[in-house]
Amino acid sequence: MSYQLICLLQQKAIPVQQSCRVLEVSRSGFYEARSRLAKPMICKTSTHLRAAFMASHQSYGSRRLVTALEAQGIQVGRYRVRCLMRQAGLKPVWKRKFIHTTDSKHNLPIAANILDRQFNPVAPNIAWVGDITYIRTGSGWLYLAIVLDLFSRKVVGWAMAPSMPAELVCTALHMAIQQRQPEPGLIVHSDRGSQYVCGQYQALLVKHGFVCSMSVRATVGTMQWQNASS
Repeated sequence: MSYQLICLLQQKAIPVQQSCRVLEVSRSGFYEARSRLAKPMICKTSTHLRAAFMASHQSYGSRRLVTALEAQGIQVGRYRVRCLMRQAGLKPVWKRKFIHTTDSKHNLPIAANILDRQFNPVAPNIAWVGDITYIRTGSGWLYLAIVLDLFSRKVVGWAMAPSMPAELVCTALHMAIQQRQPEPGLIVHSDRGSQYVCGQYQALLVKHGFVCSMSVRATVGTMQWQNASS
């Protein structure tokens, strides 16, 4: 308390020596205390937080940092971690991994674009579209095949796997068929990826009387699926 008073008196142009003498405080003790206050306090949690963040290649957010710190025996809440990250300027950097999900370099027959950009059917189960994407999970990157009903924009079938064989898109289509029980004549549109032009997928379409459509323009030398199946 005496040291704080001396600081206040110093601001009022009263010499430190005089204040220390009146308050019976040593000048060396006063300057040492002021020096300690001037030094920034090192937060142990913040130090471990930064180390865990850098060890993750700057990819961890608050949730995963809480888990990492708990593994080190440091109990800290997520909101406290957020605050410390904000103070230290730690922002996760996501390096998006680009993966080609469409392998169109093949000699398999390609279907015509029957859908022809008619993306607003008047009823459900008239036109479905299928595609493959990839998502990041705790177990790594996984491929996701989906089937979407264009009328409702609802996912009616899906499948997930660490690779993307033809079985992946067939499983997604099987789920959609089981859920919707569509009539023959349904248009099933996709890109010209090898998974969609393979015999296994095409046989599934033929079995249920579906019409195959692919988003690729016919060019010279391109074999159309209709011609190949006739």
